[in-house]
Amino acid sequence: MIRLNTIKIMIDGVETEIVKGTTVLEAARDQGINIPSLCYLKGVNHSSSCRVCVVEVGPRLIASCTLIAEEGMKILTNTKKVRDARRTSVELLLSDHDRECLSCSRGGGCELQTVSNDLNIRKVTYTGEQSSREKDYSSPAILRDASKCILCGRCVGACGTVQTVGAIGFAKRGFDTVISTAFGRSLAESTCVNCGQCIMACPVGALTEHENISDVWNAIADPAKYVVVQTAPAVRVALGEEFGMPVGTRTTGKMVAALRRLGFDKVFDTNFGADLTIMEEGTELLSRLSSGQKLPLMTSCCPGWVKFMEHNFPDMLDNLSTCKSPHEMEGAVIKSYVAGKLGIEPQNIVVVSIMPCTAKKFEGAREELAHENMQDVDWVLTTRELAAMIKEAGIDFGNLKDEAFDNPLGIGSGAGAIFGTTGGVAEAALRTVFELTSGKPLETIEYTVVRGMTGIKENTIELPDGKQIRTAVVHGLGNARKLMEAMQRGEKSYDFMEVMACAGGCITGGGQPIVDAKTSEQIDIKAARAKAIYSEDEAQTIRKSHNNPFIKMLYEEFLGEPNGHLAHELLHTHYTVRSKY
Repeated sequence: MIRLNTIKIMIDGVETEIVKGTTVLEAARDQGINIPSLCYLKGVNHSSSCRVCVVEVGPRLIASCTLIAEEGMKILTNTKKVRDARRTSVELLLSDHDRECLSCSRGGGCELQTVSNDLNIRKVTYTGEQSSREKDYSSPAILRDASKCILCGRCVGACGTVQTVGAIGFAKRGFDTVISTAFGRSLAESTCVNCGQCIMACPVGALTEHENISDVWNAIADPAKYVVVQTAPAVRVALGEEFGMPVGTRTTGKMVAALRRLGFDKVFDTNFGADLTIMEEGTELLSRLSSGQKLPLMTSCCPGWVKFMEHNFPDMLDNLSTCKSPHEMEGAVIKSYVAGKLGIEPQNIVVVSIMPCTAKKFEGAREELAHENMQDVDWVLTTRELAAMIKEAGIDFGNLKDEAFDNPLGIGSGAGAIFGTTGGVAEAALRTVFELTSGKPLETIEYTVVRGMTGIKENTIELPDGKQIRTAVVHGLGNARKLMEAMQRGEKSYDFMEVMACAGGCITGGGQPIVDAKTSEQIDIKAARAKAIYSEDEAQTIRKSHNNPFIKMLYEEFLGEPNGHLAHELLHTHYTVRSKY
């Protein structure tokens, strides 16, 4: 008997019962049948443009990724007609593709390469004129190589549909079709916010981060330079994936050991910078709540979100916290306080940030994030770039013994660690703001109401003094746009907003290990990495930013007080109005 909301279909002669509304591609994969695909990316792109996932239904070949199964449908996935059609589609893609696989950043992890191998393609039958070979190196964060593009549209879906940035799209027609920015400008001149979600969506090597590995190697090799590295919390819960470890493996100690072996003079923890951010941002929040001005206070930790605001909501830039992001704060402290402690001239210190984010590369080059003609951070490397350096150096990452960060900037609280996932900044801030207003320790440290992967989370938090903080925690720029537009219409009102550009927060940033479309359907990447982040918090003896002894020492010896004169000079910034076009 057929259950309600289900139907029966035949796949390769085997009857199966599925939920109504299921695509043939999903139904087949649920039965263990691997139908190849390239343009399909669940929740991002369903264009059925590559034709690699065709199946035979009656006399017709139909793309299975958008074909909704119907009662009694008979589907064949492995006939000669199907296999020949798939091979032809892939060979046509290869005929117009830069097949320099040995030197490609996605070599070994390219979905086109995988599909070609799975279809047993050993030669490219079709030859002839090739389309655009344009390469765009203008952006400090993201590189585009049209010679590798297969026009699948996944990047367009990620940028336009999911993030609602719309910096790239299809242009021209037929053989001349390209993925381009508006008016054919460079990526640097576009509304791109550098979040890197296009890179994560791309199945090939047409989109990559702007690599700075050689710049860092050169700095390490320069005897006149003292090279300091700091690592963001989300890096340590994803780096292991680049070395075959399960998703969500915490590799903090191994990561520190590897960084020392790469030749860095000091290995610091950006969790310290996150604690410093909470001290400054928490004080700023209390000040704004007291005055009732420039509310809601919006977090400024995410550079993709900041640039999104600059392009799309410039009239609300005053609502952004003036705090620099954690790694920028830490860079400023390294080139002032730590330089003095070490007796090294700041201009001889090179600060390298290891980030889960491509937007941090753009952020590191911003003129506003400099002091005395020196950038706070000199180079930003992604998690992927760090893994590449470790492999290049021949380090056996999996067998490294755990090592600890260097002090004074090597101790971060658990609150600093949870900055890596959506809701983490809000929770860290609330832990500190609650105790600053009450003078009493929290009985329950975890603010679970701001946790989870719901796109927009709204709550009202009551402080001990009776004040209420109306909070919104948002991740993904598409969700952020919805909320901002609702606020402009007067439908929403808050006191504090945490926004992260990427779905799930930094744990799925544009610089993290790339997960192919098929694996992303099988494993909940966000949940696994977020669980590891919270485990990192729980493992710390210090779980509140204001209890970090080195944070206290920094204020006592150097900064004075949160939001004081020197703190504003070193740790705060301003923003730039940018064109929507």
